[in-house]
Amino acid sequence: LPLIPPQIAAVAATWSEHVFSILLILGLATRFSALALLGMTLVIEVFVHPDAWPTHLSWTAILLPLIFRGGGAWSLDALHRRVR
Repeated sequence: LPLIPPQIAAVAATWSEHVFSILLILGLATRFSALALLGMTLVIEVFVHPDAWPTHLSWTAILLPLIFRGGGAWSLDALHRRVR
């Protein structure tokens, strides 16, 4: 990556991938987590693996509905909205 050292980028990407994926599974902060993973996917596509666009396009297709619609009825986000 041109902006940060690769050692920092690798650690940040690893933590982000794990934390945001767990949040998506739980349905907690769904839109933010999906947006963060989409941003990470775009950075990987542009700077790391530019020839892997079919894989990244499929991840984008999965993440965009989560960004626009949220987590759904069984998510912790929905539970939080009902309790509030």
